[in-house]
Amino acid sequence: MDIFPTRYSLLSATALNDYLQQCYALRDTTCRLLIHNVSDTYLLESSGTRYVFKIYRDAHRKMEEINGEVELLNILHTGGASVSRPLADKEGRYLQPFHAAEGIRYGVLFTYAEGEVYTAMSDQQLLEVGRGIARIHQITAGLQLTHHRQPLDMEALVDAPLRVIKPAFANGLEAEYEYLRDTATRVKQQLSAFDLPSFSHGYCHYDFLPKNFHFDSAGSVTFFDFDFAGAGYLINDLASFYVHFFLDVLHHKMTQPEADRQFAVFIRGYRALRPVSEAELASIPYWGYLFWLFYFRFHYENFE
Repeated sequence: MDIFPTRYSLLSATALNDYLQQCYALRDTTCRLLIHNVSDTYLLESSGTRYVFKIYRDAHRKMEEINGEVELLNILHTGGASVSRPLADKEGRYLQPFHAAEGIRYGVLFTYAEGEVYTAMSDQQLLEVGRGIARIHQITAGLQLTHHRQPLDMEALVDAPLRVIKPAFANGLEAEYEYLRDTATRVKQQLSAFDLPSFSHGYCHYDFLPKNFHFDSAGSVTFFDFDFAGAGYLINDLASFYVHFFLDVLHHKMTQPEADRQFAVFIRGYRALRPVSEAELASIPYWGYLFWLFYFRFHYENFE
């Protein structure tokens, strides 16, 4: 009997626990599902040591791009950035293949980012995040990976999203689509007015929201979830962090003046290690619009 077309399987935590014990020479571990999302995240625990095992969705990430993420994280770790890094099994392999209903899904074991998420950050934490992102950018600026990652260029941020989401606006929402398209055209025109060749370029995380970094008890920050990492203008990362303040202002959790003050503290931390020009900062609102367009496509493609 043929397997019925499957969009998204869920692998057994019990079976994964046995498999990972064998592959990584671990003993007395427990495994449980943490997040069932575009990728599945499992928590693996052994004698007080915690790991994260992430299983990528076949339709979302193929082997080449996952290898690119692993390569990037190893470079960041070697360079001294504070990131959750991939761990090789006893045979030296980073990717574990699983023959699931929808095809081969690959999993990677990561170190656990100790600590917790802080959505309301102190000035000291904002400075720490700024310095942490600057350290990452010091390493990724001008970097060229051997494995392919989808670049964060205008095709990925504007043109492809508009093509992909267009069918969702059929049957009565054509005017709304025209608004999105016309606004995107104006944003591209505004960005082209900047001296973009002078902007710093390298590999971006592209999702520096508070859900993707933990502060430990000593106040140190560790970044994780580089699933969207790709080559682009590094100001995109600062724009993605600003989304946190945009949402807090939108939902009346913070005033605009306070959001601007806190973002300025973050920028001060960033500039302590790495320069960012006034022109780059002035372009953030435009990259911010493209961030939402990019995620519009992401949700359209991955959630029914």
